[in-house]
Parts: sequence; structure tokens; C-alpha cells
Amino acid sequence: MSKFHFRCSECGASYQESEVRLVCPACSRLQEPGGVTRGVLEVVLDVLPSRWPSASASSAEFLTAFLPISSTEFLPRFPVGGTPLLEVHNLRRAVGMKRLWVKDDTRNPSGSTKDRASFLVVAKAREYGCETVAAASTGNAATALAAVAAASEIQAVVFVPASTPETKLIQMLSYGALVLPVEGTYDDAFELCLAACREFGWYNRNTALNPFTIEGKKTAALEIAADLAPECPEVVMVPTGDGVILSGLAKGFADLQHAGLIAKVPRLIAVQPEGAAAIVNALKEGKDTITPVANAASVADSLTVQAPRNALQCLRVVRATGGGGVKVTDEAILEAIAALARHTGVFAEPAGAASLAGLRVALAEGLVDRDERVVLLVTGSGLKDIPAASRAVRRPLPISLSIEAVANRFQHFLAEIRRTGPGSGAS
Repeated sequence: MSKFHFRCSECGASYQESEVRLVCPACSRLQEPGGVTRGVLEVVLDVLPSRWPSASASSAEFLTAFLPISSTEFLPRFPVGGTPLLEVHNLRRAVGMKRLWVKDDTRNPSGSTKDRASFLVVAKAREYGCETVAAASTGNAATALAAVAAASEIQAVVFVPASTPETKLIQMLSYGALVLPVEGTYDDAFELCLAACREFGWYNRNTALNPFTIEGKKTAALEIAADLAPECPEVVMVPTGDGVILSGLAKGFADLQHAGLIAKVPRLIAVQPEGAAAIVNALKEGKDTITPVANAASVADSLTVQAPRNALQCLRVVRATGGGGVKVTDEAILEAIAALARHTGVFAEPAGAASLAGLRVALAEGLVDRDERVVLLVTGSGLKDIPAASRAVRRPLPISLSIEAVANRFQHFLAEIRRTGPGSGAS
């Protein structure tokens, strides 16, 4: 089992697991209500494997080699991770890149990459003897926690904005979570969750506040590297809200480099909507902290955050990889939903499709070269937000019950394909 200690990503102080559960005690004194999380802790494994484990990247053997757990008995019996890295030949032709892959995390049990963090947080909750785990979420993290908790006899309590897409609400309710829609934003839900955990003694899964959220999400990087070994991607495009997914990927690649299993970490490119781009704005302006985006808004609800909680660490790790950030319009995100689906067969929610929209911007801005090895991380299923996806396609009109009507519609369809390209969704 992997022994470890915590290191504050802000001041560098080290702590044993017995000393602290969430954030650095010293730096957390600087915390401002509603502000970025201060004193985010990183897990430092005392020993890293010197060779790739023989088992698959989602197996207990592999996970215990790279994750901070004391025993496999605490791992939820729930098949998280192990999602495919797709060779997307049609998309490669469409964007003019010969070495492009899609990491399809829509295939996680609840339909998003957030299952990875919840899997490890629930494992640690079981190890600590906690009966209730709470989280604030725009939707996917709450759904992920509800799913993993349901499989582990843990009670989930989730705080979400009342505007959360109906599909996500139905998911988390079906899993048996106590769902608390908040009359406010995700940032408001985050603060209320903090207060409730203090009041009731619940274990807090909140993104960045709980160090195991970052550690759980690093498993996507481990899988990407294992699938491409002995090569490694040069760039990974990462949809970014609070910054924890990106920080998790950075941690995974850094662990692999320290272990000598990859020669170099890939550049990480943060992708954010124009209406919620606090991290990308700071990257472009050369700042070490963010300016919250008042009234943040986007079709990508999973990325709509006013003050990204893991911004400080995210900014540091993006720069450490030599990466950067791009902003994408809602129109580009909606277009990317349909383009990704028709060229790869992967149906993504707006946040997941943002990685493709971001690639197009990164190519235009010279952040990515067309001959580089690039991975698009697709973080969530399109089934989570059908109303958004419906804005990217045209609904066909009914036809009459005749072969002539079928022939006419088919000819129209072929003409549209010739005009716009295969898989255009024309009707």
C-alpha cells in the first residue's frame, strides 16, 4: 500500500495524514469567504513504482501503486476509470492532425470524469469511518458522489444550484442522495456546504478543499500515459472550471515523471467559456491569482464558476508544464458537441465538448502545432444536458408514409453532406 504525506501547494509545509484532513492549517487562516481555496494540500507518495504495473490502469493493483490508500478493502466495488483512449481517424482528418486522441471519460459509471475523485474520497471516508460525505457541485460532482456513495453504503449530501440541469438532478436523486438545491450560485452552494460540514461533522468532498479530489482525478493521466507508452502526449486539452481536473492531470503526469516512467510531462491547456474564464484570464495576464467573474454564465454549466476554488494551484501547474489557456464561445461549444459526435461517436455535454472547441482556438493562437501528439479530455456525457445538445442540431420534420418521401429526404440528405461534409446531421 502507498505511504504518503501531505505538502501544502502554497507554503510547502509538510503534514502527516494524522495531523490534517483537508487544507494547510497555516495557509487556511488566509481564507476569504467565497475566495479561492487557500492551503490546498498535495499528496506526496513516499515510494513510486519504478516500472509499469502489469495489471490494467483501473485495477486495484495499479491503483494501490499510485494512490494513497491503506488497503484495497476500502476501495468501492464500483468500476470507475479504465475509459478508452480513442484513435479518432475521422476527427484527425477533419482538423488536419495525424496524432490526435480522445480520452472518453463519458464512459464512467455516472457519465463523467468526476467519478474518479468521488471514488477515492469515498474510499478515504470508509477508511476514516465516516458515514456521511457532502459536496457542493454544479451537477457532475454531486452525481458522481451520489453514485459512488450508493455503491458503498455511504450517505451523500449534495448542494447544487437550483439551476442545475434536470437530468443531473434526477440522477443524483435516483442514487439516493440528499439533494439540496440552493437559491444561488455554485459559489454560494460551496460556502453553505462548508458551513454544514462544520456544523454536522460530515466529511467534505468539496473540490480542492479535499486533497483526495486532485489525487483521484490524476488517474486519467495515468491511463493516458499507460495507453500511449512508450510515447506520451505533448499536449492535453482540459475543460476547466475550478481547476481540479487540470491539477489532477498535472499531478498524475508529474508522478510518472518522478517515477521515471515518462520522460516529460505534456503541456496542459486550460479551456474555459468566455463567460466564466477567471483562470484563463489570469494566465493571459500573467497573474498569480484570479479576479472572480461576476455573474459568470455559460451553456457549459459544469465550467460556470465565478471564483475557481483551485485557481492558485492550477495557475502554477499550467505554467510548470509550459501550457496555457484558451477561451471559447458558447456558440463554439455547441458546434463542438455535434462535431465531436459525428466524427468520433462520442456524445458530450457542453463542458466535455469544450476541449475540441479549445483545440481549434489553440491551433489558431499557435499554442498547439498540428503535428504534435494531442489528447482531448472529454469529461461528461451529452445525456446529462439534452437541452443544450438540442441547440446544436436540427430536428427533422415528419415525412409521409411513402417511398417517394424517403427518396426525396435521402437525396436532400446527400446534397447536404456534399455541402457540409459527412455526418453533418442534416435532415
